[in-house]
Amino acid sequence: MLFSTKAEYGVRLMVELGRDQRDQPLSLASIAEAENLPLSYMEHLVARLRQAGLVESTRGARGGYSLGRDPAEITMLEVVEALEGPIVPMECFEAEPTGKVQCSHLAPEDGPCATKLLWTRVHGGVTDALRETTLSDLVEFAGERGRNPQPVGSPA
Repeated sequence: MLFSTKAEYGVRLMVELGRDQRDQPLSLASIAEAENLPLSYMEHLVARLRQAGLVESTRGARGGYSLGRDPAEITMLEVVEALEGPIVPMECFEAEPTGKVQCSHLAPEDGPCATKLLWTRVHGGVTDALRETTLSDLVEFAGERGRNPQPVGSPA
């Protein structure tokens, strides 16, 4: 299963926001520069993260972005689903909100899908790993690399 650059870049953006311990929001340009990512693409991603309530934006000369919640309360499942949509291991796999899995290529009267057990386990493993990993876990793992972007209006 491959995630797109939306997930990769979005997680990196969230880690940069999580690493910043100042009270001022960070400019998206400084985050893009620190992570060597395209600013225009980051604008698209941060809009999705903002819509999901994972980041907040502040307008004005000292505006920018900050986390919407404490890093320990933000799971990577929330981040990845905000950016990628529902996680599915196969095109025919449809996980319902109740946790039940349906195969889109079979009608109920066709009987069970021969591979349903496999894809249900794959889905469960991936979503469990993402659900159990918080933003604070990644921030701690990244450590202090000394590459924190500067808040808007701060001396470099």
